[in-house]
Amino acid sequence: MMNQQAPTHAVPLNEFGRRRVRPSVVIADDKPHIRDFVREALEDMGFVVEDGGGDRLVNLTAGRRMDLVMLGLSAGGVAAGHALETLAATGFDGQIMIFGPAELLMVDALFELGTQLGLKMLPLLPTPFSDDTLRQAVSGLAPKEPVALPTLDAAQALRAGWLELWYQPKVNTRSLTIDGAEGLIRMRHPTWGIVPPANFLPDPHDPNFAELSLFVMNRAAADWHEFAVDHGHVELAINLPLTYFSDPLAIESLVMRLPQHPAFEGLIVEINGSDLATNVDLARNAARQLRYFNIGLSIDDLGADWPFLLEIDDCPFVEIKVDREFVDGVADDRLKQATCRSIVELADRLGARTVAEGVETRADFVMARELGFDLIQGFFFGKPTEARKFARRTLREPVKIG
Repeated sequence: MMNQQAPTHAVPLNEFGRRRVRPSVVIADDKPHIRDFVREALEDMGFVVEDGGGDRLVNLTAGRRMDLVMLGLSAGGVAAGHALETLAATGFDGQIMIFGPAELLMVDALFELGTQLGLKMLPLLPTPFSDDTLRQAVSGLAPKEPVALPTLDAAQALRAGWLELWYQPKVNTRSLTIDGAEGLIRMRHPTWGIVPPANFLPDPHDPNFAELSLFVMNRAAADWHEFAVDHGHVELAINLPLTYFSDPLAIESLVMRLPQHPAFEGLIVEINGSDLATNVDLARNAARQLRYFNIGLSIDDLGADWPFLLEIDDCPFVEIKVDREFVDGVADDRLKQATCRSIVELADRLGARTVAEGVETRADFVMARELGFDLIQGFFFGKPTEARKFARRTLREPVKIG
């Protein structure tokens, strides 16, 4: 059958393994939830993914170098055939992977049409398929090693609307419930795909950082409203530079952006621990003022300079997050265990809850719980995900222990 193997003129997928940029994919299917599922899986693999639903397929592929079109059959064979004809007419020279039920007669007809049109047809991806099946189907196109990303302009990303806020759950060590989530900024770049903050965040003293802070506050407030519709109050945490609070109007600006909703119970603002250690007074004053508005200040990424907390008698900070350097591998490292235990005991005396960051294994989770951490955050319970996926999956599903 024609859908069981690729035509002989198809470009071998592994030729793309030597690319220096991320491979690009357009997903064309009539059902948005299918496009979302495929897109999320491919982005995790390092692809740059475009949504080709509706009438967007032609605009995305005409005159642009796209490596792959994934063509779903939700709209039927006629629509898929028309898509193939359009791709051929516009000179599309990438590869095409059809996904749909293998038993449909239209599948063979579509492969025949694609071959006649001179398109590079890949083997059918039968539905239903899992993340693993999808990964295997496109593994030859995926980057063979991490692509080195350039430093990108945050100001341009703000103007272009490329920035998003993703969320990672904070799990209660005792009840194993999601007690909140941290909002983490990401860039969805048209060429480089999903870009982490290390490649675009400016220095905290850069004027653009103030605008980035406003974006984070506004986006978190909007997302909170979306989460609250189905889940009630979700305690969100956002990251702001300590320098933000140097502005006398900073707290007023933050309060103005809080959700005006009867279910809203407060917000957590995370300040980097190394920054806080150099200006304790500024952080302490901000924390005291923020408490009047149900905003708690959290010490984020607390690392080797943690002893500065010993000098604080009146602690206005509600949360202490221990950096992954002390948490990763803590199950087998007595020195890390001793350090974490000391921080947890200190936090208990100061009246602050503790979060173990960077937990990726069951052994580290068990040890962190034994050491007395209140909350766990890390890949063991979930990677940061975009807001829609976080609401659709993480908030609706019970916490799973791997």
